[in-house]
Amino acid sequence: MQSSLSLSLSQSIVTGSHSQHHHHYNNNNNNSAPLGSSRFFLPTSKPVNLRFCGLRSEALGFSSSSSSVTRSHSRRVQLSTRRSSGTVSVSASAADNGTSPKSFDYDLVIIGAGVGGHGAALHAVEKGLKTAIIEGDVVGGTCVNRGCVPSKALLAVSGRMRELQNEHHMKALGLQVAAAGYDRQGVADHANNLATKIRNNLTNSMKALGVDILTGFGTVLGPQKVKYGKVGSPDNIVTAKDIIIATGSVPFVPKGIEVDGKTVITSDHALKLESVPDWIAIVGSGYIGLEFSDVYTALGSEVTFIEALDQLMPGFDPEIGKLAQRVLINPRKIDYHTGVFASKITPAKDGKPVTIELIDAKTKEPKDTLEVDAALIATGRAPFTNGLGLENINVVTQRGFVPVDERMRVIDENGNLVPHLYCIGDANGKMMLAHTASAQGISVVEQVTGRVHVLNHLSIPAACFTHPEISMVGLTEPQAREKGEKEGFEISVAKTSFKANTKALAENEGEGLAKLIYRPDNGEILGVHIFGLHAADLIHEASNAIALGTRIQDIKYAVHAHPTLSEVLDELFKSAKVKAHASIPGVARRNPESPGRSSNQHDDQPRGHSSCRQNVFKKIAAIFMMYSSLF
Repeated sequence: MQSSLSLSLSQSIVTGSHSQHHHHYNNNNNNSAPLGSSRFFLPTSKPVNLRFCGLRSEALGFSSSSSSVTRSHSRRVQLSTRRSSGTVSVSASAADNGTSPKSFDYDLVIIGAGVGGHGAALHAVEKGLKTAIIEGDVVGGTCVNRGCVPSKALLAVSGRMRELQNEHHMKALGLQVAAAGYDRQGVADHANNLATKIRNNLTNSMKALGVDILTGFGTVLGPQKVKYGKVGSPDNIVTAKDIIIATGSVPFVPKGIEVDGKTVITSDHALKLESVPDWIAIVGSGYIGLEFSDVYTALGSEVTFIEALDQLMPGFDPEIGKLAQRVLINPRKIDYHTGVFASKITPAKDGKPVTIELIDAKTKEPKDTLEVDAALIATGRAPFTNGLGLENINVVTQRGFVPVDERMRVIDENGNLVPHLYCIGDANGKMMLAHTASAQGISVVEQVTGRVHVLNHLSIPAACFTHPEISMVGLTEPQAREKGEKEGFEISVAKTSFKANTKALAENEGEGLAKLIYRPDNGEILGVHIFGLHAADLIHEASNAIALGTRIQDIKYAVHAHPTLSEVLDELFKSAKVKAHASIPGVARRNPESPGRSSNQHDDQPRGHSSCRQNVFKKIAAIFMMYSSLF
């Protein structure tokens, strides 16, 4: 989510002009509603709402289309979309959620009310679509109920425990703290209460906007037709102009592993924190395994990682992974076995411990047998697509994933697009992250309302909320070098340390590294990886730059408040060595003397580049000057 500044000013004072430029770059993050906005009101005249937000496609008329939303006392939402060919207006009532075509019950039906389905539903209502969402379990899906949300509550506890237990850290800050302790049930309640609160917030937000929440398991009957219902109850059938599948995923449990929910558990069970075992084996050292190792070791457990590949944290940039292992693994009560499979895991029974049989990942020869108090299976997630009725529309899943194209349109077994059917989130397997599902859902809504929209998945950030955190966006260094060799361009790497950052040192948290992978010939950002304090928050400057197509030669002039952690990224971009006269392939360079343009600007430059930003800020300044002159 990004913040925005929202001004409500008199139409008689502020007028916006439409840009004459038609941008060919795609704005991939047109998906976040303004948060924490400041509003200024003039009591007379009709208000007009202007939004300033780097990732929205509407910004003072600088895009080829602009939209405004005004709310009246009757709670009717009027959305106006201006296009070059004319003006199209649609409206939606918060009470009845708009009027669908006579031939359909709804404009849009979404199967699955997780983060992806919720994001799509809210954007659909904003676009004036009559929308329904089908949920067979609880609103919020995996993320809210069994994933991102409760895990962050547990990690918040582990972070504080880890800090309080670090005597050296406390003494360096001049603090004296008695022995830290915790109440297991209190910690578990914190996670559960947070999940409940967020789930209620999501439910209420959809109800307030008039989204129909249909309870039951959804099945596609055929083109534009879905049935839903609970087991033992009659099914209901609804029709929709467009359908989105957003059913998410479930924990993946390999063959040979017996899960009892007590001593052999998945992340679903672990988040309930029904126990804190003395010794727990974690199968898999990806995001899920790393985060739970942070929680369990902070609460006193010893951890053993079991990893099939030859190194821990195989999905991370290798350099970041090595540093993270030195900080997150080696000093803690953690040991590990790499290059092995857990071929069989038997739960604890009759006073016997959990037994884990290990085999060599390559030869499949027996390696070892472990006896532990508990085992957490963190081997990834599998799509939840069984029973969706995909056979009714001639769709065959691939390892359970629904095949889609770059616009999330479902593809049948003959390679043809299924009309009016889309699949987002974990169910399509493109990038199994909650915010990716939301972005994909919003992209689909843009398409069904008439806009060509393709999401750039390389601009989507990811984070691991350990202490310190790990975050990344784009390509790893090996991936970038492989791409460079294949396409014939040079790769450069820049790095900065948290040890040089004033804010990090003030927090006594100087352990960390930021890494930039880029093209020195044109300044294109290929990837950014961060390990350090609040890395999950810092990554968004880089991800937004990639999404907007911003080059290093532009972003290096951005100003960052001092002293802040954001200066880690500031120094990172400034340390990059872009070749003189770097240009963007296929784009003619402009004359430096051209009015209103610098030498590195071009006609089809994406929104957010310096010329657009400068014009936006000039208009903001003019607005404030006019506003203050009234008093």
